Amino acid sequence: MSEDEVRPDSTVIGDVASPPFVRLPDPARLFIDRTQRLRVLAARSAIAPYLLFLAGLTEYQYRIQDGLPEPEMPDETVQARARAHAMPPLARAGFRPDAAFRATLAALVDTAGDIPQMPAARAALERVRAADGRTHEAMVGAVLATAIPAETLAEHVYVAAALQVHFARCAARLDGEALVPVGDGACPSCGGPPASSLVVGWRGAHGTRFCACALCGTFWHTVRIKCTLCGSTKGVGYQEVEGEGGTIKAETCDACRSYVKVLYQVKDADLEPVADDAASLGLDLLMQGGPYRRGGFNPFLLGY
Repeated sequence: MSEDEVRPDSTVIGDVASPPFVRLPDPARLFIDRTQRLRVLAARSAIAPYLLFLAGLTEYQYRIQDGLPEPEMPDETVQARARAHAMPPLARAGFRPDAAFRATLAALVDTAGDIPQMPAARAALERVRAADGRTHEAMVGAVLATAIPAETLAEHVYVAAALQVHFARCAARLDGEALVPVGDGACPSCGGPPASSLVVGWRGAHGTRFCACALCGTFWHTVRIKCTLCGSTKGVGYQEVEGEGGTIKAETCDACRSYVKVLYQVKDADLEPVADDAASLGLDLLMQGGPYRRGGFNPFLLGY
């Protein structure tokens, strides 16, 4: 199946695609934009209560940032070594909760009780609030390894939300020009898998594609019609929910038997990589039972 190509118009002066390798996050803007998008999506969605819960959660991700301690950043020697060996400077495998993360998690669980939510979600929040430091560290490890136990999915959503804030704040402090590719399907800032990819309409990058990290919010440029996870250019196809206008598709790969969603911002500039991934659950349901597993990681779609 061929992709619905959107080519840059070379006659538009200044809009010929010359994309940067990365776009680092603005942590405040990231979460308020996501909140606004989730509320818009909820107004027309069959899963409106869940999207409104997520909008409340992302709003508090924005609100709690004032007054948080400065995150511990890898020093210049560590960052230079990571660059030389094509490794992400924010190493997920070696992360241990620092004072900034602990303050972030505490602020989030202390305020998230104000979000309208189902009793099961509130009970999960209370379990996170009551857990000790060792339990929190184990939950952090599970989120960063994308290996979350099925029986504690709800609890891990809150921990993942705190990690998103922390890693976005860290990624924003990196030098984007010093980042290098670290491998197929890996964020150059933190090494995580993409939530989705976007064909963007940005000036200077029109019609090009970026993967979006669900953890730290970094965007990184990747070639189109190529599996974002394994890099294969063979056996790449596209599936979509009929009648959705072709703005969101599942890009499938016969090599690794996985799919990651592609969001066409060139058709709808309001698309947001995490919010619209969660709201397009119908596409994941369409793909369930088929030959392809979901390859994108989104803590708000755990279990799919």
